[in-house]
Amino acid sequence: MARRLSWAEAAEIAGMSVRNMQRMRERYQEHGYNGLFDQRRGKRSIHRVPMETVEKVLALYRDKYPDCNVRHFHDKLREVESISNLDTNL
Repeated sequence: MARRLSWAEAAEIAGMSVRNMQRMRERYQEHGYNGLFDQRRGKRSIHRVPMETVEKVLALYRDKYPDCNVRHFHDKLREVESISNLDTNL
């Protein structure tokens, strides 16, 4: 903000793109320091798996399929145990 660095230099120091640095500047100018905080903080993920499903999957892996690798275990979940939609959720 003191105009000692170019936006490209500031972005390089911060490890982000120039465009992302410009977005942060706009949020700072509009909302002050509060605009720089991550807006997702404190919100639940839309990809969150219910705890009951997690416990069931872990128990199956531990008790019924301990010798399977991840790919084969995933196939077993889908084909044998009818647990699907884990591709995007895990």
